Amino acid sequence: MSDDLTPARLEKSALVEAGSSAAPAPPASGRALPGGQLRKTCEIEALGFVTSAELPELPGLVGQERAVEAIRTGIGIRRPGFNVFAFGPPGAGKHTLIEQVLQAEAATAPRPADWCYVNNFADPHRPKRLMLPTGRAAALRDAMARLVAELRLALPAAFEREDYRTRREVIDQQFKHRSEEAFGALQRKAEQKSIALMRTPMGLALAPVRNGEVIPPDVFQRLAAEDRDRIRNDIETLQAELEAIMRKVPDWEREHRDAVRQLGRDTTAVVVQHLLQEVRKAFADLAEVVAYLGAVEHDILEHAEEFLAQRQEPGEADGREAAMPSFRRYQVNVLVDSSGRTGAPVVYEDHPTHQNLVGRIEHLARFGALVTDFNLIVPGALHRANGGYLVLDAQRLLAANFGWDTLKRVLRAGEIRTVSLEQLLSLQSTVSLDPEPIPLEVKVVLIGSPILYYLLAEIDPDFPALFKIAADFDDRIDRSPESTVLYARLIASAARREKLRPMDRAAMARVIEESARRSGDAAKLTAQIQSPIDLLHEADHFAEKAGKTVIGGGEIEAAITARRGRTDRIFRRFQEEIGRDTLRIETAGERIGQVNGLSVISLGGASFGHPSRITAQIRMGKGEVIDIEREVALGGPIHSKGVLILSGFLGGRFGRNGPLSLTASLVFEQSYGGVEGDSASAAELFALLSALADAPIRQSFAVTGSVDQHGQIQAIGGVNEKIEGFFDVCQRRGLTGEQGVLIPVSNVQHLMLRHDVVEAAAAGRFSVVPVETIDQGIGLLTGLPAGVLQAAGGYPEGTLNRRISARLAAFAQRAVAVALPRAARPRRRSAGDDDD
Repeated sequence: MSDDLTPARLEKSALVEAGSSAAPAPPASGRALPGGQLRKTCEIEALGFVTSAELPELPGLVGQERAVEAIRTGIGIRRPGFNVFAFGPPGAGKHTLIEQVLQAEAATAPRPADWCYVNNFADPHRPKRLMLPTGRAAALRDAMARLVAELRLALPAAFEREDYRTRREVIDQQFKHRSEEAFGALQRKAEQKSIALMRTPMGLALAPVRNGEVIPPDVFQRLAAEDRDRIRNDIETLQAELEAIMRKVPDWEREHRDAVRQLGRDTTAVVVQHLLQEVRKAFADLAEVVAYLGAVEHDILEHAEEFLAQRQEPGEADGREAAMPSFRRYQVNVLVDSSGRTGAPVVYEDHPTHQNLVGRIEHLARFGALVTDFNLIVPGALHRANGGYLVLDAQRLLAANFGWDTLKRVLRAGEIRTVSLEQLLSLQSTVSLDPEPIPLEVKVVLIGSPILYYLLAEIDPDFPALFKIAADFDDRIDRSPESTVLYARLIASAARREKLRPMDRAAMARVIEESARRSGDAAKLTAQIQSPIDLLHEADHFAEKAGKTVIGGGEIEAAITARRGRTDRIFRRFQEEIGRDTLRIETAGERIGQVNGLSVISLGGASFGHPSRITAQIRMGKGEVIDIEREVALGGPIHSKGVLILSGFLGGRFGRNGPLSLTASLVFEQSYGGVEGDSASAAELFALLSALADAPIRQSFAVTGSVDQHGQIQAIGGVNEKIEGFFDVCQRRGLTGEQGVLIPVSNVQHLMLRHDVVEAAAAGRFSVVPVETIDQGIGLLTGLPAGVLQAAGGYPEGTLNRRISARLAAFAQRAVAVALPRAARPRRRSAGDDDD
C-alpha cells in the first residue's frame, strides 16, 4: 500500500499543483461541496465546431514553448558541447516535436558533403578518406568502376596491336643480335685456331678439331707435346673469352626485360592516361581526388599484367571485378551520399550500439581465413548524420553495447573513428583496418526521462560538458479557454495522422475532461498526448462496431469504462473483501480511536483508492507516539516523518507547561505491505485525538490529508482516486446520505470526480467536505467543538481539547504519584560509601 506523494513523483504531486492553479472561488471549508465543484466540465458549446474534421491542423504541441525554445537554442549554437538533452514524461510527444523542429531547421540548412573511403596504395591497412561536394562521391565511384572495366578491355587490346608487336619484336631482335654477334665472333676466332664451340647438355664447350672433326682424346694424346700445349693455351684463352661473354648474358637479359617492361609501361601509360584524362577533368577542382587519381595511375602502371591475365570479354558484367581482389583496390566505398537529400540530415538511431554509431568493418571468408579491405567499411549513424542532427533515446543508448562511451569519445574528439569493439577492448588478434578518421560536425539530441537527466548530470563528469542545453518538457498544460481550443486542435490533428474517425463536440469535451483528470488537476490538462490518442483508438473501435462515421461521447465513455475494467481486478478484489468483511472497513456507527484513512495503490499504470482502518491506543507513558508500521519496517520515511509531525503537534498544543505523560500507538489495521506517504497523517491525528478525548468518530466518513505541526491540513495527491475508492465501498453497502470524505481545502481545485460520484453528491447521498485545520475536521468527525485556548490558559468546558487536556493532566498526576514512592525509597549503601 502506498501514497502517490513521494519524492520520486514530486513533480506530479498535489503539493506542487496547489500552488500553481487557482480555483474560481475559494470553497467554504467545513461544508459539503456542491456537485458543480466536484468536476470541472468542458462546455460543449464553447468548442465551436460540429466535428473535429473542421479543426485546422496544429503543428507542434501545446504548452511546450519553453522546451521548443531550448531545442532551437541548442541547435542554433554551432559550438562544441551545445548538444540537447530533452526530457519529460513518457507519451508527451517529445519524439514527434523534436523531429518537427529539427526537420524545419534542416530544410533550410545546406546539404552536407559526401564522404568515401579509397585504397591507400602506400599502406592498404590505413584507408584514406575523401570529402567531396554533395553528389560527387557517387560520380567518382561510377567513374572508377567504368575506368576499371575499360582498362580490362583496352589494355589487352593495346598489347595485341601491331605497333606494340613490332616494337616488341625489335627489342627481341636487338637482344638476339647482340647475343649472336658475341658468340659468332668467338666461334670465328676459335675456328681460326682449329677449335670448335659446341653446345652440349652441360652448356657451351670448346674442343680441338681436325678436318672438321673433334679430335678424340686418345688421338689428342698422341700429338706432339708442342701441339698439345698450343691447343691447351688456345682453349684456355677462348674459355676465358666465353666466360666473359656468359657473364654479360644476364645483363643483356635484364636489359631486354627492362626494355620490354618499359615498352609495356609506355603502352599502358598511353591507355591509362587517355582513360584517366576524362576522370581527371571531371574532378580537376578537387586536389585530394587528383592526388588519388595519380596514385591510381602509378599502381596500374605497376600492376598492368593483372589486367592482361584477367581479360574481360565485351558484354561481361562490369561488376565482376568486385569479386577479384586485384581490382577491388580501385573501387570507391561511398559512405555518405547526399545527392538525393534536400537540406541537412535528421537521423534517428533506434539501436545505438558502438557499431551502429561509428560503423563497422566487415570481413570475408577466403581460403579458410577472414580478410577485409576498405570496401567492407560500413557507415554508422554518426556518418549519416554528419553535417546535420542525430536523435537518440538516452535509455537505449546507456543500455546499448558501449554506446554511451562511444558517443562521448566521438563528441570529445570531434571525429568518427571506425574501429571494431574487439580492437577497442584490445581483444582482437587478427589484422584489421585503421581507417583515417572523418571530421564530425553534428548536433546530438538525447531524449529521456527527468530522473535520467538528473542522474547523468550528477554522476557523469563528461555529461555537463557535452550536453549543455536541457529541454524540459512540461507534464501539464494550463486549462484556459484558449488552451482548450488549442488542445482540441492538437487532439484532432493527432487523430487525423492516426487515420481515426472525427469526433463530435461531446466526444472532444469528454476527452478534454479525461485529460484534466489524468493531470490530477481540474485547472490543468495532461501533456502526455499519447494517453488521449490511445483512448481515441479504443473509441474508434467502438464506433466501427456500431457502424458510426463519427466518434461520439458514448464511445469515449465506453472506452474509458473498458480501460478501467481491464485494470481493476485488484481493486475489485479489495472491494469484494471489504463487502464480505474480510477486510474491516466500517461505514456506519461511531468508534473511539478509529478512523477511515485513504491511500492510493498504483499497479501497471492504473491507480485506485483504497480505504484503510487506522486505529490509535493511548496509555500512560513518556510522551512517545509509536508508529507500529515503522517498528516492523513497513513504514516508509515520509510516513514516519508524518507520525513525528503528530508528536510535534501534540507537544506544541498540550505539552507547553510540562512533558506529556502518555504513550500512543498508531497502526494501519490489516495492512500487510509497505506504507509510504504522509497523506494519512491527518487521519492518524484524528484517531489519536479521539482516543485521548475518549470521543467517538463517525465511521461514515473517511479522511485524507497531511498535517503540519500547527494543525493545518495540507494538500495531497490522488484525491480523486481516494474519494472514489471510499465512495465505491459506501455504494456497495448502500448510500445513506451520511457518508462522505474530508479533504484538504487546497485539494478542491484538483477535483475531477467520476460522474456517478458527482451525481450522488448533487443528490445529497454522498458528500465531499473540505477542511482547513485539524480542529475543524475533528469537530465534524466527533460532533464536539475543538475549543480555542483561552487567555487564562485553558480550553472551554465541553470542548474536545478540554477533555484531552484533562486526560493528559490525569496521566501526569499518576506519573508523579508513581514516581514519588520510588524516589522516597532509601538508597542501598555499599561498603565504600562515606558517611556525611
